[in-house]
Amino acid sequence: MSSIAVTRNSVAVPLLALIVCGCLIAAATNGIRTSFGLLTLPVTGDLGLTREAWGMAMAIQNLAWGVAQPFAGALADRYGTARVIVGGLVIYAIGLALMVVSPTGTLLNLSAGIVTGVGIATSSFSIVMVAFGRSVPQEKRTLIFGIATAASSFGQFLFAPIGQALISGFGWQSTLLYAGALLVLIIPLAYALRGRSERAGGHVEMPFREALRRAWGFSSYRLLVVGFFVCGFHLAFINVHMPAFLVQCGLPPEAGSWSIAVIGLFNIVGSLLSGWLGGRVPKQMLLATIYFTRAVAIALFVFLPVTEVTAYVFAGVMGLLWLSTVPPTAGLVTQFFGARYMGMLYGVAFLSHQVGSFIGVWLGGFVFDHTGSYSLVWYLGILLGLASAAVHLPIRERGAPSFQLRPAA
Repeated sequence: MSSIAVTRNSVAVPLLALIVCGCLIAAATNGIRTSFGLLTLPVTGDLGLTREAWGMAMAIQNLAWGVAQPFAGALADRYGTARVIVGGLVIYAIGLALMVVSPTGTLLNLSAGIVTGVGIATSSFSIVMVAFGRSVPQEKRTLIFGIATAASSFGQFLFAPIGQALISGFGWQSTLLYAGALLVLIIPLAYALRGRSERAGGHVEMPFREALRRAWGFSSYRLLVVGFFVCGFHLAFINVHMPAFLVQCGLPPEAGSWSIAVIGLFNIVGSLLSGWLGGRVPKQMLLATIYFTRAVAIALFVFLPVTEVTAYVFAGVMGLLWLSTVPPTAGLVTQFFGARYMGMLYGVAFLSHQVGSFIGVWLGGFVFDHTGSYSLVWYLGILLGLASAAVHLPIRERGAPSFQLRPAA
């Protein structure tokens, strides 16, 4: 398996090089994104913004990411992942730079929201997984997706304390410029991910719009898309609002940054474990278990006194469950439809995830500004976790008949 990645020009790329470069890109793009929660207090304090205004910018970012993801995936399927990632890294860096000169909530909605969101959609681990998905056989894809997700988690673990140190030492504006410079520096890594998805044997070739129509007619896919909404709600709310929530509970700002780092550290383990389990147990049952356990963990955190110990324990548990939904979700998409349309069809599922992210981030700021507490959103997170666990139970691990070639008569 050392050279099975096929490029557009039929030039073999060593699998190890593809994985290493893809993981480095995933780590950098996700690490920067997950550090935005550390900016909540300094940005709102310096610019005189409400939590709701900052939350809206982050919510728009997640929604823009979600809306752009199916198109980014389709472009990667058709024209190659490297081209999409290079363009995405440039857009991402521009968005970060524009945030520095965006003194109002409206301008932040454009820079931190739309521009940065589109940049993330076209450069992050979702596109990296398209390159990984076409390079390995079906039975190993979930594990490889787990590796890509774990790399993203390592970026979160690495960037949280570094980001907090940079913000404390140089200010949030300089921190964003340094992050943008890093994105430009990693552009050459995209070369190893060059190539596009080719027609796979046994699957019907069709226009992308027709593939989307047929996929949506498959009930297991619809349930998967609906359930992924809850993942986005949980992750975005916790990532953006937990640092400020812990400060409200009397803990130092460092507790927030280290909590995000702990989530990233344990997410490495959770992502790899999920990728490994996804090839051994029914993926839908794995997903149902993850969402149910999240609900229990949130309930315990909310109803117990908040201390540094409980914050770090909660962060560790949530880390194990954080992006562990991604490998089985992506694995089910390729199991349903094959790798040919993975970029677009996983992108549609991810759009649902990002709609959940939009609501989680915005609702967190809205509820806090109107009640002075995040409690209502925590309670909603518990209920949604239970609902998502129930939604995944009817999913069946089988290929969609409308995507299978029928034997000649």
